[in-house]
Amino acid sequence: MSEQDGDPTADFLAEVRADETPWRTDRPAGEPAPEPAEHPEKWTRSVGRAVGQAAPYVQAALFAGWIASSFADSGNGGGGDMSGGQSG
Repeated sequence: MSEQDGDPTADFLAEVRADETPWRTDRPAGEPAPEPAEHPEKWTRSVGRAVGQAAPYVQAALFAGWIASSFADSGNGGGGDMSGGQSG
């Protein structure tokens, strides 16, 4: 590669580099920042609280489903095969 070709990587990066974002240039340095819309911590806390309150019910439902499936399995002969309980 000769010196007059330049750096192809630098040329490519110069072509694809995004322009400076306007939210970084709209407010001059030293000016106070605008108030945030809403604190995301409040939203995550409320979701965490809802999940925590629902956890015992989810566990109980899973346990009830496990018990029901074990009773259903023991009611069809208990052999574990899928032939419907008939032997050949």
